[in-house]
Amino acid sequence: MISSDIMRGYNDIILLSLLLNQASYGYELSRQIRERTEGLYSIKETTLYSAFERLLRNGYIVSFFGEESFGKRRTYYRITPEGRAYYFEKCEEWELTKTVISQFVINQRGK
Repeated sequence: MISSDIMRGYNDIILLSLLLNQASYGYELSRQIRERTEGLYSIKETTLYSAFERLLRNGYIVSFFGEESFGKRRTYYRITPEGRAYYFEKCEEWELTKTVISQFVINQRGK
């Protein structure tokens, strides 16, 4: 499993990417992260909801109530136009980050 310290700076981009095409709710987003990473990364509930709060505060997502589940209304999240712009900005930043870090990461296999 990957360290949550390393992933902390990327939680926003992960969540925004999952919201690009459709609104969703916390548990479903958490499940998608686990599935897509084949269990290598599992976002903690507290991390997930603090990311939602940050994204809401910055205007990158909006929340709304959706269907009931076992008598409780689910809170859904939808990306905003500002969130889309921020997501693509962070994607460009990620490409630059990979380029820089790859200059310092040594492939130790076969040595």
